[in-house]
Amino acid sequence: MAAELDRVARIQEEWRRERPDVDVSPQGVIGRLHRLSALLSGALVEVYREFGLGEGEFDVLAALRRAGDPFERAPGELAAHTMVTTGAMTKRIDRLAEAGLVVRRPSESDGRRRVVALTPQGLDLIDAAFTAHMANEHRLLASLPAADRAALEGILMRWLRASGAD
Repeated sequence: MAAELDRVARIQEEWRRERPDVDVSPQGVIGRLHRLSALLSGALVEVYREFGLGEGEFDVLAALRRAGDPFERAPGELAAHTMVTTGAMTKRIDRLAEAGLVVRRPSESDGRRRVVALTPQGLDLIDAAFTAHMANEHRLLASLPAADRAALEGILMRWLRASGAD
């Protein structure tokens, strides 16, 4: 039977033997999510690298692309959309500007505001990278039936909401 168990189940079995006084059932969910997170992160970053991007740079370009034409956001807004500090955002923007993918300029709708905007090169790059990213995510989920994917999405959404991370 032990040969049929996955790594998390084997760890749980060992803890149950060594510490029968502690309920280790949460490890079944948390341990597997943790392992999946590491695997998924590696697979996602691999695609970003194909486009010369790190995860942070991809996030910034994607947040700008999602803003719609003229593909601009204020630096503070970008930080909120990507959930990083303004200091970390400044470094990301600096790298992207140096690569010619974004520019800092006055807002088209309010010249008093400063914004970060995609350049034509940045727009082309994020469109290509996003297409590859979505193909990769489809590939990563392909082993799960559609009903399982939908159920898992709903469960994770409810859990995030209940955790205050909505």
